[in-house]
Amino acid sequence: MSVAQSVVLAADIDDAASLVHEIGEMIGTIAFAASGALLAVRRNLDIVGIVFLAVSTALGGGIIRDVLVGNTPPTAFTDLQYLAAAAVTGLIIFFWHPPTRLTRWPLDVTDAIGLGMFVLTGTAVGYAWGVSPPAAALLGLTTGVGGGIIRDVLSGQVPAILRTDEPLYAIPAFVGAVVTSALMYFDWYRPWIGLICAALVIFARLLSLRYGWRGPRPYYVSRGE
Repeated sequence: MSVAQSVVLAADIDDAASLVHEIGEMIGTIAFAASGALLAVRRNLDIVGIVFLAVSTALGGGIIRDVLVGNTPPTAFTDLQYLAAAAVTGLIIFFWHPPTRLTRWPLDVTDAIGLGMFVLTGTAVGYAWGVSPPAAALLGLTTGVGGGIIRDVLSGQVPAILRTDEPLYAIPAFVGAVVTSALMYFDWYRPWIGLICAALVIFARLLSLRYGWRGPRPYYVSRGE
């Protein structure tokens, strides 16, 4: 393969990776927006509460990530397609307004999808901004769990990553971020591999919900149970 062909191939890979990350960012935005809106329905909030919780959940993690890497103003304020997608998702759920009994499993699924996709895109953005691999992994973790933390706090409950009774949440996100960052560092990362990493985080979260897998807990919690 000639040098020119190698350059073209590298450019094609970069374009494909950028497209995957853009799609992943949008999927994560819509999924997290849905999870925020569904929780708002469970809390019996009005249209303002539903849309606000949807937007805050969808954009919160990305805003924190962008501020930490110095990307100001954050992408959420310069590329309004994400804000629009989150708001429209909130409005759809407001007009649909599913019964409370039907919000549990969709909330869990959309939250897991948002977690996995934002871990991937958050790590990629951190690495693209030239931070070290450990810092990129931490940015991926922050992006993944940030929206869920904001959603839980605004809805008046302890964030999922802080509760001892909550199945695995931060641990799959952290492992996924570390693996993604390591792949990028060793130049083994490809878009389809990134999607696999995101899918593994999603499935780990869903399986932990299904089977009640939890992280190590203090002895006094287990003794109390």
